[in-house]
Amino acid sequence: MNRARAAIVLAAGQGTRMKSDLPKVLHPVGGRAMLDWTIAAARAVGAERVVVVAGAHAPAVGAHVEKVLGPGSIAIQDPPLGTAHAVRAAEAALAGFDGDIVILYGDAPFVPPERIEAMFALRAVKGGLIALGFEARDPAGYGRFIVSGDGALERIVEHKDATDSERAVRLCNSGVLCADARVLFQLLSMVKNENAKGEYYLTDVVGIARSSGFATHVLVGDEADAMGVNSRAELAAAEGAFQARARTAAMGAGVTLTDPGSVYFAYDTQIANDVTIEPHVYFGPDVSIAKGARIKAFCHIEGAEIGEGASVGPFARLRPGTKLGARVKIGNFVEIKNSTFGEKAQSSHLTYVGDSDIGARANLGCGTITCNYDGFDKYRTTIGEDAFIGSDTALVAPVKVGDRAYTGSGSVITKDVPDDALAVARGRQHVIEGWAKAFREKKRKAKE
Repeated sequence: MNRARAAIVLAAGQGTRMKSDLPKVLHPVGGRAMLDWTIAAARAVGAERVVVVAGAHAPAVGAHVEKVLGPGSIAIQDPPLGTAHAVRAAEAALAGFDGDIVILYGDAPFVPPERIEAMFALRAVKGGLIALGFEARDPAGYGRFIVSGDGALERIVEHKDATDSERAVRLCNSGVLCADARVLFQLLSMVKNENAKGEYYLTDVVGIARSSGFATHVLVGDEADAMGVNSRAELAAAEGAFQARARTAAMGAGVTLTDPGSVYFAYDTQIANDVTIEPHVYFGPDVSIAKGARIKAFCHIEGAEIGEGASVGPFARLRPGTKLGARVKIGNFVEIKNSTFGEKAQSSHLTYVGDSDIGARANLGCGTITCNYDGFDKYRTTIGEDAFIGSDTALVAPVKVGDRAYTGSGSVITKDVPDDALAVARGRQHVIEGWAKAFREKKRKAKE
């Protein structure tokens, strides 16, 4: 019988080394707050309850958690008295819960769901307490797992307290634990703060569990699972680790990256096979690209859907709400926001399109601007199928240009244009013969 699952996410650290007004766990990696990575992993393994433990110093964490998880999912550790004390702060929020709990960390975003799933599975077979460890290339600074001859975890010893032989051990502590909820809180109630800092350490739970007759086991994961962030440098390292994995995954799925190291993905970027991404392209969250599209160099894309065989860039910016149909062409220095382009529509250069619907095969000439904002409200522009918008046209929304209609270059269009019509809205040209010659002579004499 499958047991119920819950997760406690520790996110109460001060984060002083970040030197930031933004709480550490809300700093993004791959376009998503580190805390949200951890919450997503807990949800992915079926945790029916997720409780985030935050500090009283960071109300922004509580506000964020309530948006993501809803009311009742935040517990406050006040004052901060160590990691075991932090876990106990979640006890009231999990009152009545009967099942297994995994303890995760808001500043360690890369524990994969499959590793957490393996911990639950191991507990189902062996019972007791499961601790996630890893073989460190350089174990300095990590707590060490001291394992008995039969493979049981005897205790966790901190680096500063370890003997020379214990420091030679490379099996290190990630901090992630899995246990029965009732047993976990029973063990936590027995943790003492008899140490130099006067804090309650979660690592003491292992020794207490063994002395209380509970089994303690190790699941060995990858060192990358335990990557934590405590400084800006470590945040950059975490971003680099994410990007390296995302690039490798994209190429493995059939995406061409001509210069992988200069392409930046978000956590949810979706790219089909046979897409080509040229150098220096940035993807923010919520981007999907269909098969065969090409993203040319120096583009910035977020919140956009790009259709099959479309071409974007170079130097294009697609903002949230952009939807490009199949074989659309968006050229250099074009910015699009909250707009749709029908199949084979194109805007080749130097254009702003906001809050608009562009029909199939329509062509927007160089310098086209949709004037969508009056300082208070936004309005939509509609351009019909096969329409041709002349260069340097300003379309003052709300306005509609009909199917197959034209606008003359340099026009300011303020009224709807019927199907198949030509709209020209500009001052009549006047030519004054000899004016330029007379002007130059006047200026030269004034300088004599």
